Amino acid sequence: MSTAKPAYAAPLKNPAFYVIVAAALIISAAMGIRQTFGLFIGPFSYDRGLPVTLVAFAIALHNLVWGFAQPFAGAAADRYGAAPVVAFGATTFAAGLALAAGSPSAVALMAGLGLLVGIGVSCTTFGVVLTAVGRAATPAQRSMAMGIASAGGSLGQVLMVPFAQLVRETSGISTSLYALAFLMLVAAPFGMLLDRRKDVGTTHVASSPAAATVPPLRETLAHAMRHRGYRLLMLGFFTCGFQLAFIATHLPGYLTLCHMPMGLGATALALIGLFNMAGSWACGWLGGRFRQQHVLGWLYLIRGATIAAFFLLPKSTVSVVLFAAVMGLTWLGTVPLTSGLIAKVFGTRHLGTLFGVVFLSHQLGSFLGAWLGGYVFDATGSYALIWAATALAGLFAALLHFPIDDTVHAPAEVARA
Repeated sequence: MSTAKPAYAAPLKNPAFYVIVAAALIISAAMGIRQTFGLFIGPFSYDRGLPVTLVAFAIALHNLVWGFAQPFAGAAADRYGAAPVVAFGATTFAAGLALAAGSPSAVALMAGLGLLVGIGVSCTTFGVVLTAVGRAATPAQRSMAMGIASAGGSLGQVLMVPFAQLVRETSGISTSLYALAFLMLVAAPFGMLLDRRKDVGTTHVASSPAAATVPPLRETLAHAMRHRGYRLLMLGFFTCGFQLAFIATHLPGYLTLCHMPMGLGATALALIGLFNMAGSWACGWLGGRFRQQHVLGWLYLIRGATIAAFFLLPKSTVSVVLFAAVMGLTWLGTVPLTSGLIAKVFGTRHLGTLFGVVFLSHQLGSFLGAWLGGYVFDATGSYALIWAATALAGLFAALLHFPIDDTVHAPAEVARA
């Protein structure tokens, strides 16, 4: 019987504990800050005279850039370690926020909130940070460890949204963005802890014949692209990005149109982050006990049904709170499940790159969700069409995930999968 301890047990004596804590803090800063962007759409439009479509496009652009940059950020972390990648990303992220804060022009908004923030997020979130956790954890505890790191990372969403709202209301857009940029820089040094156990999961097979035959990245990536389950994950993650980006970007504005109380949008986004802490942990736990693709399928079904019910039923403060709670429970639980499933099938040697490619699909969906929300509203004066599409996307994603084959397809890395 195995005597391996969980990656998060005996925290003061287990180096993996510090990897998980550092990962949670970095994700908290990066994801918490980007979760505030929906609060700035109205102020950028009213105070700086920028069209809603343009502001929504800038937010959508950072999702697109994030997606295209993620495979490269993951590959860099696979090769050089997470610490330098996180440091570069945090600095770039902060520079993007500062550029958007310091200039009222559309070009600065696109370059800052779109390009630089997109590059920064790719280096400070899942494809780099969670893969470090995946390597630090034992195979049996990998899903749970990733879930704990994701859950801890949700703390940033709980704290950053009301913080950004308060600073924006008292001191303006620019001060709020500068404050967020400073907090991103504060998180950068924690990246040094992510490489404490980067040898875990590799040293125990380093002397075996299988270890010498681990295929190179190009061969592994080509094999993954031929794998039907990997392609289904890419399509399913596309719908996830579409749903989350639309809600995070446009929910505050939609609630204003529904004559909901002022500030309820910020409260809803914070509640999503709060309940995401429990949801990410629960998904990590479930992923360690049930087939991860089945957990993903049920998660998408619940999310789609919740979106449909929220849109169709009368709006009230209670319904908004309930919607935010259920969405939070299903929000980022997809990440540890998806990355854990990739690690199970293909191993961890090129996990950063393989997850990065799947995440590119997620971010293509995010781009469309954020941008189409603004475009449909400007064109029709209503969010009805995009709400319907967001609900149907949940059913589509569920149908894609249930048939995924999770048989190990990386023979040279069976010991690490």
